[in-house]
Amino acid sequence: MAAAATCGTGSGGPGSVEAPARKNNVTSFQRRDARTSGTDSGGARLVSIAGTRPSLRNGQLLVSTGLPALDQLLGGGLAVGTVLLIEEDKYNIYSPLLFKYFLAEGVINGHTLLVASAKEDPADILQELPAPLLDGNCEKQFDEDKGNHRTPESNIKMKIAWRYQLQPKMEAGPVSSSRFGHYYDASKRIPQELIEASKWHGFFLPEKISSTLKEEPCSLTPGYEKLLQFIKNVIYEEGFDGSNHKKKQKNILRIGIQSLGSPLWGDDICCTENCDSSHSLMKFLYILRGLLRTSLSACIITMPTHLIQNKAIIARVTNLSDTVVGLESFIGSERETNPLYKDYHGLIHVRQIPRLNNLICDLSDVRDLAFKLKRKIFTIERLHLPPDLSDTVSRSSKQDLAESTKLLGPGCGTMAGGKKHLDF
Repeated sequence: MAAAATCGTGSGGPGSVEAPARKNNVTSFQRRDARTSGTDSGGARLVSIAGTRPSLRNGQLLVSTGLPALDQLLGGGLAVGTVLLIEEDKYNIYSPLLFKYFLAEGVINGHTLLVASAKEDPADILQELPAPLLDGNCEKQFDEDKGNHRTPESNIKMKIAWRYQLQPKMEAGPVSSSRFGHYYDASKRIPQELIEASKWHGFFLPEKISSTLKEEPCSLTPGYEKLLQFIKNVIYEEGFDGSNHKKKQKNILRIGIQSLGSPLWGDDICCTENCDSSHSLMKFLYILRGLLRTSLSACIITMPTHLIQNKAIIARVTNLSDTVVGLESFIGSERETNPLYKDYHGLIHVRQIPRLNNLICDLSDVRDLAFKLKRKIFTIERLHLPPDLSDTVSRSSKQDLAESTKLLGPGCGTMAGGKKHLDF
């Protein structure tokens, strides 16, 4: 509109502006500064909130999960107004780390936290949040953890597994350009002054509910009902739904719910295959998503899906979640001693990625992902099989490698079968 007003023809204002421009050999087109135009631009603009950025795909506002590698898998981060479901590992060792990374990222960015749990006091959970790594310490820590061991991603060209050259690479270490999210030291705790300066709300189920309450038929369990009411009050009273117009400073509400669906919440989906209260969990997730869709909030839920015997319930929970990530630990399984997985602690499965403003959900095109907890840092990497001609693989273990690759996807299964060799 500015260009049309200064380069028009005919007698009048536009002509008188164009003439001196040609006389001084200066173009009449001028760039409008968005900072000085103010509200005259007339276009809708995204809310500028610390710790957020717009998605490059659909413009949706994103927040970091606290793990940059996981942000990359989810398309840049966790979309505001969505639910991230973490399927807990068997012994619940690694899923609490992702839960705490999400909360620690909110403390660093000044977001409001809402922590709900049935087994741990939210105040105790906040005291165990990991400490952030500064830029210099972050690069130094990655170098120390890497040591003299070179991964296939660090090589310029791969001579044997040549097909990996065209595969997308994971962001395992710090990036020098505009970084979104932070890295954390799992061996240290976040400073106490940051916890005291942050704003948070805690929901501890044993304190919110008494044993004398009786469950009414065809309704939510008392634990789910109390939690929904608590979340609703925080969203509406503090203006996260946009109703409080007097609040000039916008903020994000980060909601973390620990071990939802466990018997501690009064649910029996993990106890029997034919449970009677499965509808209560589905109703809770349905109402929760409705609250998130209309508010500046993001939610992470951990759930012990390995204890749920009815697979139909897992499918319904997945459909009611926006993003689903599963953790499979090697502890207590035969993979713990398998040479194929000696450099990793478990597998991570991205089961569902939300395709916002569409009727279907997207699936991640990156398969064969593994995670490992180094001395201080939790990382996600692509699972690279050792080549069949490598000197590091003994002949006795090649049969184990061939059997193990049958469980993997097509990305790694054809490279270490042990039956065919590449002829260069």
